Amino acid sequence: MIKPVLDHIGIAVRSLETARIYSALGLSIDHVETVESQGVKTAFIRVGDANVELLEPVSDDSPIGRFIEKRGEGIHHICFRVTNLEWHLEKLKSEGYRLIHDAPVPGAQGCRVAFLHPSAGNGVLIELSETVQ
Repeated sequence: MIKPVLDHIGIAVRSLETARIYSALGLSIDHVETVESQGVKTAFIRVGDANVELLEPVSDDSPIGRFIEKRGEGIHHICFRVTNLEWHLEKLKSEGYRLIHDAPVPGAQGCRVAFLHPSAGNGVLIELSETVQ
C-alpha cells in the first residue's frame, strides 16, 4: 500500500475575489470549479507538491457557509491523497475512528473523497482523496 501524501490544505473564505494574499505572494489560481454536491466553489493554488484549496460557499446553509458563520474564515481541513480509498475507510472504521462519510462522495477535480470527523484528527477535519483513473 502506498503511503498517503499531502494533497492540499482547504481554507474557507467568504469570497474567492477577496482572497488576494495568494496573488500578492506571486501564486496563481490553477483551477476553479463548483462542486454542487458539496455546495462549494473551489479554487486550487499549486504550492510545490501540494495545493491550497480556497473554499467559497455557494449559500449560507452549505457546509462551508455554516463553518464560516460559526468559526469565521480560516483553515477548514487538510487532505491526504490515497490509493484505494475504500480500503482506508474500512481500516479506519475498524480501528474505531469516526467517519463523516462511510463511502466516497464526488469531490473537486473529478476525485472521490471522504471526510473523517475532527475527533479522529485531534480536532482537525481530515479529507481523504482518490484520483479517479
